[in-house]
This record gives sequence, C-alpha cells and structure tokens, in this order.
Amino acid sequence: MIKSMTGFGRYEYQSGSRKFTVELKSVNHRYLDVSIRMPKKLNSFETSIRTLLKQYANRGKVDIFITYEDTAESQVSLKYNAALAEEYMQYFRRMEEEFQIENDIRVSALARFPEVLTMEEASEDEDELWKELKAALDGAFSKFVETRTTEGGNLKRDILQKLSGMEELVAAIERRSPEIVAEYRKKLEEKVQELLSDTQIEESRMAAEVILYADKICTDEEVVRLKSHISHMRDTLEEREGIGRKLDFIAQEMNREANTILSKANDLEVSNYAIGLKTEIEKIREQIQNIE
Repeated sequence: MIKSMTGFGRYEYQSGSRKFTVELKSVNHRYLDVSIRMPKKLNSFETSIRTLLKQYANRGKVDIFITYEDTAESQVSLKYNAALAEEYMQYFRRMEEEFQIENDIRVSALARFPEVLTMEEASEDEDELWKELKAALDGAFSKFVETRTTEGGNLKRDILQKLSGMEELVAAIERRSPEIVAEYRKKLEEKVQELLSDTQIEESRMAAEVILYADKICTDEEVVRLKSHISHMRDTLEEREGIGRKLDFIAQEMNREANTILSKANDLEVSNYAIGLKTEIEKIREQIQNIE
C-alpha cells in the first residue's frame, strides 16, 4: 500500500509514575527531515529516536513532540559536599587570623555558599527509561503510518481515475489522426483544382505531398510511449512503498510526450486533446508530490 507524506500520530504511555506522550506530524519533503522537541532528560535518546523512525518513514518533514512526567516523590535528592564546606571554613579561619576579625560564620550561612548543598535528580535506569519511551514512540509511529496509508489510498484512487481520463484522450487522438490526413488530402485536391482548373495533377505527386504531411504530423510514436507510461504508472502504484520519486519520473516522461504531440498538432481537436493531457499530467504530478 502506498503512503502519503502527510500524516499525524499521537500516543500516551504510562508505566507506574512515568507518563510519556508522543505526538508527530509530517508534510512533504524531498528527503526524511526530522525535528525533535523533548525534555533535556531525554536528549541522550535522540539518535535512537531517529533510527526508530526510519523503520516507519522514508521521506517527509517530520516534527516530533515528546513530553515526560514523573510523579514519584523521590525525583530529587539533597547532596552535601563536606570537602567543599571544609575548604570554605579553612579560608574563613585564615581570614580571621590575617585580618584579626571575628569569624562569625554559622551553619545556616555556610549552607548557602555555592555547591555546599545541591539538589540532584535521582539517577534512573536508562535501559528501562528507553524501553518505556520506545513503547510510546512505537504507538505514535504506528498511528502515524495508519494516517499516511489511508491518505495514500485516496491518492492512488485519484491518480488511477486521472490515468483513465488520459487514456480516453489518447484514444481520441488516435481516432482523429487518420481523419486529419484525409481532410488534408481533400483540401489539397480542391486547392489544386481551383488553381489549375482543367489541368490534371498526377496521383503520385498528390500522394507524395500527402505522405510528407502525414509524416510531419504523425504522433504514433508519442501515443505508443504515452500508453506505455500510463501502464507503467498503474503497475508502479501497486508496489508497496517508496515509489514517489519513480512516479515523478514517469510523469515527467508523460509530459514530454504530451508536449511533442502539441507541437506537432496542426489540428484544433488534437491541440485541445494534447492540452487536456498536459492538464491531467500536471494534476497527477501535484498528487505525486504527496507520495512517499
């Protein structure tokens, strides 16, 4: 099933006092471009998050938002740096002796000096933390893929419908081509009769002129290639994933053939059909830009 590059996913995972919420969204992009916003506590997992996402997406600009809550009471602890406190006191006693002033430092004052007492977050098991975060990521990424797949199905149906419309236009060009040559021969004969009156022109001369004209406006090769490209695109749409670039290349080739038909057209109907082809191809190319 083909996937769109536009998608959204959200998932919450709770284990004990920990709660993870992962939300992500994506839009079109030539490559896989990932932006992650998360608490500093989880920064060490950034590479692992990017690696995990690659199992779910190949292209698109993806924004990931992660929140983390821990309601446990023992999240932080108070640390006493005895060595630093002793060093402070040594300097205070030295200052007392040098300046002959009273050392009035009390415990409450000493505790306020930098780094004597510090608050530290309780250490956590990183493997366990990653296990829980990964569960939240997998849940959000799975939902993300679901929305991309659903949108991809809609894109596929729309493109197939437009390909059917293109086939009708190509068939109309095929039907019209012989009629153009016949009409040209008739007009040529009438013009010759008008100019030469009773004088007869050789049939071989007339046939040669018609053949030259028919060769000039012939679009058989372009029509055959267009049919082949349409068939190729239908087959490609049945492939599983990663077909966006391939479809875009096929659409470029389709547009090339349509341009050639339009340049060769010496008939209003064929010109209109060719313009219709270019219009449908452009619509298809716009849809393809959304496919991963």
